[in-house]
Amino acid sequence: MTSASTPAPAAGDPAPPHPLSEHLSRFAPVSPYVDFDRATWSRLSEQTPLPLTDADVDRLRGLGDPIDLAEVDAVYRPLSRLLNLYVTATSGLHRATSTFLGEDPPRTPYVIGVAGSVAVGKSTTARVLREMLARWPETPHVELITTDGFLYPNAELERRGLMSRKGFPESYDRRALIRFLSRVKAGQSEVRAPVYSHVTYDIVPDEHTVVHRPDVLIVEGLNVLQPARYSSIDESTVAVSDFFDFSIYVDARTRTIRQWYVDRFLKLRRTAFSRPESYFRRYAELSDAQATERALSIWESINAVNLEQNVLPTRGRATLVMTKGTDHAVQRLRLRKL
Repeated sequence: MTSASTPAPAAGDPAPPHPLSEHLSRFAPVSPYVDFDRATWSRLSEQTPLPLTDADVDRLRGLGDPIDLAEVDAVYRPLSRLLNLYVTATSGLHRATSTFLGEDPPRTPYVIGVAGSVAVGKSTTARVLREMLARWPETPHVELITTDGFLYPNAELERRGLMSRKGFPESYDRRALIRFLSRVKAGQSEVRAPVYSHVTYDIVPDEHTVVHRPDVLIVEGLNVLQPARYSSIDESTVAVSDFFDFSIYVDARTRTIRQWYVDRFLKLRRTAFSRPESYFRRYAELSDAQATERALSIWESINAVNLEQNVLPTRGRATLVMTKGTDHAVQRLRLRKL
């Protein structure tokens, strides 16, 4: 039905340009990305239902990441619809390839990588996406793994002299992570991943997360977009990101992330750090000034170095870059062109 104020185009008239086409035309073709502001992005899925509630968002919110339902509506609703389309298209491609090869392989999980700095909110992004994607009928089974479980145990890090570089690429058992992803992509019915405790700051002995052939697997971690590394002991040309079908980099200005890190440290001092079994129990009794000084020292000597040397350089490898403002809300999104 057409309103009186908006006559239907006559037969043979060219169709009016799609709003997204007009938006894309403003950008130079030399960039591999399409850039969206928040308002433009949020309009891309106005007909997509929002399946989460305020209670759901409260449950998913990370410490120091004040995400709300309005943020989920504006940012994650369009993203979940885009990913739903990508998953469906990729499944069709796999079926076509299998038909051509005359094979009947097990279903291949769609793997999404989520990268970004410490304290930038990538864990919340991963949890919200897991909930959103699981509400789509095409992807009811969504699982989430963090690469913290693939850190070397503290005893091994001590042996290698790497305790002060925990979170740097060399502190991860990269071979174990690649084996895990290889098995997931091969469609194995059960694949186990180690479990990490942020309270004890170590791998939990004899405990595993079991991934049961999901429709979608989300892999969240600092260095998941690192290119393949070459060394005298590891000549593999395989990168973790080679197993990703889609990747997201959660971004913000470095000085903003530094403040978020300090704010989170102060909150942890009153919560997890105060637990008797906490590795950081010694920080629980610090004053606000002492805790702030200590947090800034850790940031500058470890996290800022890792961000600048290892994490930030991988931003350009992501399929989607989500840039946050000082209020934690996503302000701009850059989507890689196909």
